[in-house]
Parts: sequence; structure tokens; C-alpha cells
Amino acid sequence: MRLVNDGRAFEQVSDAVDEVNKLKSQAQWDDRSKFDAEKDKNAFRQYEEACDRVKNFYREQHEKQTFEFNVRVRAEFKKTVHARMGIWEAMEKLNTLVDDSDPDTSLSQIEHLLQTAEAIRRDGKPEWMQVAGLVHDLGKLLYFFGSEGQWDVVGDTFVVGCKFSEKIIYPETFANNPDSRDPVYSTEYGVYSPHCGLENVMLSWGHDEYLYHVLKKQSSLPMDALYMIRYHSFYPWHREGAYSHLTNAEDQRALEAVRAFNPYDLYSKSDEPVDVEKVKPYYQSLIAKYFPDVIEW
Repeated sequence: MRLVNDGRAFEQVSDAVDEVNKLKSQAQWDDRSKFDAEKDKNAFRQYEEACDRVKNFYREQHEKQTFEFNVRVRAEFKKTVHARMGIWEAMEKLNTLVDDSDPDTSLSQIEHLLQTAEAIRRDGKPEWMQVAGLVHDLGKLLYFFGSEGQWDVVGDTFVVGCKFSEKIIYPETFANNPDSRDPVYSTEYGVYSPHCGLENVMLSWGHDEYLYHVLKKQSSLPMDALYMIRYHSFYPWHREGAYSHLTNAEDQRALEAVRAFNPYDLYSKSDEPVDVEKVKPYYQSLIAKYFPDVIEW
């Protein structure tokens, strides 16, 4: 039998496969969250009514998250392993931290992680998504690894290296960030090109970005889980629709995944606290499926 190298036929098949995968991705998230059906969504993320702790946090974050800082801190973190510990141990270490940027909860981190995972579990979502909920904030370990304060660990994320979006909360507080007056960084595209894709832009440094890079190399989580981890605090994009001039077609899959994850992260904060010891064996069994015994942080 003779094989013919028909490039056009190959492209048609490839396009058909891409279209099927796109439809499968969309269908995957058609089943929206159910646990939050009776919740008052307007009671969350009320930043205009937030306490001074939250407002002061964002003022500092917006003044100090510059492009140069982000380049420097990434280079520094590539040089050093700050700790070696497993996932559950990391969760327990975080238990002393209360997020200064969050107006919706004062619970410890392990309680929030378990609330998120349990809400995903109750809705019958796949195990890998439960695990994403369980670990999504573990990047806050940065706070113990020589951070300069919570401003470079927590809070909503945004793009640095181009004009700060008006859709970021408290946009007026960027006035004291030197990048807002820089002849390059203050322009619409800054150091980027149109529709270059989020993989090629630099988000403000914090727990999302840090954990994404740690787990991309040291877990077997699927890419959708990594999207949920990397972009869950990127509210200007996934909630407000900012940065469309930088995104490309590949970012649509990420957007669908993050929007499917967001209700569990945000609205589970009003749930009853979880009995840690009761659910610990279940989640330890899931951890063993997706992570090595020891992670290099």
C-alpha cells in the first residue's frame, strides 16, 4: 500500500481534532457549581466597604509591584530551594497566616483550602479539581520565605509591564507606582505585543504565580488544574474582562477553567468550618495520587 503525504488532508484532520477538543472543553464546564445556588453573591468582594486592613494592603501592593521588582524576584526564587516538605505539611504550616487582602474571611488558610475542596467534592467534580481546590493557595508559603510583606504574596493579580487596568480594584492607588509614569510601562501594550497570550506576559508576583511554577514541575495535575491555580486571583481578567488585547485563542480554555473554579474559591468562605481530622485521610489519599512525598518549595 502506498502512503501519500497529503498536507491539506492532514490540516483538515488537525482542524477537526482541534474543534472536537474545543467542544469537549466547553462541555466539561457546562455543569456549573450547585453548592452556591442559595448564596447572596453580592455579599462577597465588597471592597468599597472593606476595613482599613484591606485598603491599606492594596495601596501598598499597587505602589510596590513594579516590572523591575517582578523580574528581580523571579530570578531570586529560581536560585534557591526554600523548604522541602509534603503537601499536607505545607497546609499545616500555612495555618498561622490570615490573608490581609481578603474582605470575606478571617479563617486560617487550612480551613479555607478544605472549604474549597469540600465544595468541589460535594458538587461531584473530578478528583483532580478537588485537589486543585485543596492546594490552590499553598503559594502563600512565600510569606515564610523572605517576602517583603503580604503585598508580594496575596491579593488580586494584574499584568505588570504595561498600563495598569482601570478594572483592577482601587485603580487610583497605582498613582504612586513609578511604572504608571514610565514611557514604556504606562502604554497600553508596554513591553508586550498584541494578543501575545497570557503565557508570555508577567503577572504581579504572588502565591498564584509561584505555586504554578512549583507544581508545573512537581505534580501530575492536568493543565486545567494549573490554570485554576495560576489565574484564580487574576480577577481583572476572569471577572472584569480586562487584558483582551493581550490574550489569544489558547487563553479561552484557561478562562473557562478558572471561571468554573472561581465560585468554589470565593463562595465557600461562608460555609461551616470543616472537621480537619475527619477529612484528612481522604485528602491524603488524593495527595498521594498527584504529588511526590516531598515538594521542593
